[in-house]
Amino acid sequence: MMTDRFPAMRKAGCLVLLVLCFGGATAARAEDCNTDIARLNQRRQGVINQLNQLAKGNKKQLDPIASCPKLRNLVTVEHELVAYLSKNKEWCSVPDEALENIKTMSAKSVTVANQACAVAAQVKKAQSQQAAGGGALNVPQQKLPTGPL
Repeated sequence: MMTDRFPAMRKAGCLVLLVLCFGGATAARAEDCNTDIARLNQRRQGVINQLNQLAKGNKKQLDPIASCPKLRNLVTVEHELVAYLSKNKEWCSVPDEALENIKTMSAKSVTVANQACAVAAQVKKAQSQQAAGGGALNVPQQKLPTGPL
């Protein structure tokens, strides 16, 4: 489920870059904007590639414990991208639709990261309980005597 959206995220990032490259800004402005946006998008794409690598080895599903920090990193990078695009919307000639798409994508990333990290916390808690002697489910039941006392 989580890996299905990463190719779409890559396309959305490329769409933003293309729109900004050909958005009609002057050459100097476009170059500054494109350089900054390309740097942010490259960082974002690097995190997505790391997540895709994690998913390859685990039956196309992400391990919540391993993916939680990477998803948090993705959220951070996407927030930086949204902040940059919002701050420089006029200067970089960012279309409203492109900015809204990035904001929507970032919100979905936050949701996925929160879900993965919540599951990771539950798994870690269960592992620590099991290592500490287990909960009530792992304790063998004492047999009661049968027959007359």
